[in-house]
Amino acid sequence: MTSELIYICAGSSLVGLALYQLAIYGDMLLRVLSLNVLAIGIAVLIFASARNAGVTDPVPQAFVLTGIVVLVGVTAALLAL
Repeated sequence: MTSELIYICAGSSLVGLALYQLAIYGDMLLRVLSLNVLAIGIAVLIFASARNAGVTDPVPQAFVLTGIVVLVGVTAALLAL
């Protein structure tokens, strides 16, 4: 239970930090970096919610892996602009 709570707190703080950075900063590079932090925070929250009594479910892991691959492509496209 405590490890899940740590993951939830870490993911929530990453999401909050990223949303704050998106709202405050106007530089395009900082916005791209904050979108990456937001995506990783959401991935941590998905991992935390996928754990049930110590057994991990492979479906959320596949979703997070797919999200990371899409994130790399979107980051490359945004940095090319």
